[in-house]
Amino acid sequence: MANTLTGLLPTLYDAIDVVSRELVGFIPAVTRNSSAERVAKDETVTFPIAPASTVADITPGLYAPDTGDQTIATATLTINKSRYAPVRWSGEEMRGVNNTGQLAMIMRDQFAQAMRALCNEVELDLAALYTKASGAYGVGGTAPFPTAADFSDFAGIQQVLDERGCPPTDRHLVLGSAAIANLRGKQSVLYKANEAGTTELLRRGIIGDVLGLQIHNSGQVKAHTKGTATTPYIINSTTMAIGTTALVVDTGAGVVVAGDVVVFSGDTGRKYVILTGTSGSGTTLALSAPGLRVALADNATITLSTSYAANMCFHRSAIQLVTRAPAMPDGGDTADDVTEVVDPISGLAFQIAMYRQYRQVKFEVGLAWGVAATKSDNIALLIG
Repeated sequence: MANTLTGLLPTLYDAIDVVSRELVGFIPAVTRNSSAERVAKDETVTFPIAPASTVADITPGLYAPDTGDQTIATATLTINKSRYAPVRWSGEEMRGVNNTGQLAMIMRDQFAQAMRALCNEVELDLAALYTKASGAYGVGGTAPFPTAADFSDFAGIQQVLDERGCPPTDRHLVLGSAAIANLRGKQSVLYKANEAGTTELLRRGIIGDVLGLQIHNSGQVKAHTKGTATTPYIINSTTMAIGTTALVVDTGAGVVVAGDVVVFSGDTGRKYVILTGTSGSGTTLALSAPGLRVALADNATITLSTSYAANMCFHRSAIQLVTRAPAMPDGGDTADDVTEVVDPISGLAFQIAMYRQYRQVKFEVGLAWGVAATKSDNIALLIG
């Protein structure tokens, strides 16, 4: 082995070429800060969220109205994971494999698997934020886009975001394999060059932008299992106004869990996502902001959707990913050398550290990260 990691860089970048073919959809779609060097693991970072503005009539007078004060809300983000994947070789193992000429290839694949494992963990953490969505569209158990030349699912999920004031640009739709298969197999308008205006899907499998949505494919889209609620819960309040996020309920049996998609009588045209579930009469269900879109009457019934695949549609700024290299102590530790390698597809920068031990050498591929849904208004689910 060389005295530093410089001689290993070709192998590391060769490994990246393998990793970049993984189905990583969430990481490129969210807002990413990869320079949070001052944030320690498990340290909470607080950031402000401006509230909605109110308007008033203009009335001429001697002085300007004494208005304009606002309560600035806050949210938090934590780097709660610092993880590594090891690659270790003894001197005898390296000598034996070197005789076959396969050492570089095997190490390349080991580094590829190490980066793949970390990348998939980050992707899973982002996919798990589906419970923070404010609304949903689609039919649980039925993959989106099942009917040829029918873009209703695109239009429906866009409508959910439109109603919540989501900015019309930089919207992203992360789909699982079943939804992607329907797009590729049934929506011929996307792969007919004369209709789509491009041969990217036909020749290379790239879908790109559709109706203002940037399409991504992820292998980590969550499968949600609905709660056990059977007898319908009903609203137990006469003050469920527009914007309400805490819903007092009574009757009903079984458990409503976070991520359950529900419909309320009196607002049957919309589907909401439960932020915090409940398991009994007199308890409270929570919705993410902006809450109810119409007022609900006392005794309005709550109907649960079936289990579903949580395809996610969101504005880039609605989900945050903070990453950095795992922290070293001042002056460094016993690593002989440390470098970073950036995956050009996901954009993640992996730290590679080499530790020379007694008659063996160990490599660590590391990453520290944290995720947060910071704007639930601009997150919706295309269930399938």
